[in-house]
Amino acid sequence: MTRAVLVLEDGRVFHGTSYGAEGETFGEMVFNTGMTGYQETLTDPSYHRQIVAMTAPHIGNTGVNDEDPESGRVWVAGYVVREPSRVVSNWRATRSLGDYLKDQGVVGIAIPGTRALTRHLRERGAMRAGIFSRPARPVEELVERVRTAPSMVGADLTGEVATTEPYVVPAIGPKLYTVAAIDLGMKAMTPQRMAERGCEVHVLPATATFDDMMAVRPDGVFFSNGPGDPATADVSALRKVLEAKVPFFGICFGNQLFGRALGLSTYKLRYGHRGVNQPVQDVRTGKVEISSHNHGFAVEAPLGGPFETPYGLAEVSHVNLNDRCVEGLRLLDGRAFSVQYHPEAAAGPHDAAYLFDEFCEVMNRAQA
Repeated sequence: MTRAVLVLEDGRVFHGTSYGAEGETFGEMVFNTGMTGYQETLTDPSYHRQIVAMTAPHIGNTGVNDEDPESGRVWVAGYVVREPSRVVSNWRATRSLGDYLKDQGVVGIAIPGTRALTRHLRERGAMRAGIFSRPARPVEELVERVRTAPSMVGADLTGEVATTEPYVVPAIGPKLYTVAAIDLGMKAMTPQRMAERGCEVHVLPATATFDDMMAVRPDGVFFSNGPGDPATADVSALRKVLEAKVPFFGICFGNQLFGRALGLSTYKLRYGHRGVNQPVQDVRTGKVEISSHNHGFAVEAPLGGPFETPYGLAEVSHVNLNDRCVEGLRLLDGRAFSVQYHPEAAAGPHDAAYLFDEFCEVMNRAQA
């Protein structure tokens, strides 16, 4: 087995063995608490330029198939596991996870201390890191190289992951609605969930203007998840959508941009939310959903009730029960809303799938 090291920018070093491709890689060190869905995690564009550590102790049991990817490639910058599965056991598998990582050129490491790594990140926060196979330099030099890697704060990454050309996902069954969906790093399951509800989804690049959106004559506009710092994004097109009172729905990065369009600010979370087991409460009903998350930034918004925006009164609609982080926003007139978590939830809970139905209801009311 090939020796490898994981080096954090604060000088903490974890020793292990190479897993996947050999080489070196740099990114923001984060952890994911999901026990399932590693293939969806790897191919989620929101993980671009991040090294992801899985907290579940055994990874790779079900191998890799050709049906479950959320995009056409692996986006994580690096991968950290505790114990890779030695046997692939699933009838849908076409190859092992280790071979998949090698084929995709993803540098990984297997370490016995993923629990210690997770606790360290919870105490110190997400930070830059590097994985080095067959390290030939002193650790001090590796730490300095990690510290020169770019930070996630101020990172404008949507253009690196979004589609460059528009495309259409047709409605499944009768077409009921037309949706202009802005790809900021969209997962494949998102337009699929809308198509299942009769939406013809026109997926547009992240650079799409308001006129580009209106050119498809949409019943509603959708902003997707994506990587990077939301403070770097231009929200002028979204503000025009809100001014025109076109129904709007946003997920994750789209929620953060909705918040900025409303005049709110965003901030970097200490270590973020990543996994399929996050408890979120709907403040209107008191109902708690177990939800899928992947975000390192959040919206700063008042939790005490409605607040003024340029488009009328708005409120925080959902909160995270672990840390009271804002998990959803909505305009009180009912035409625009967003959530920080992932209702498409491939390889995750389905508690939040109703949000796609709500989007359809908003579009239906606007059509009346």
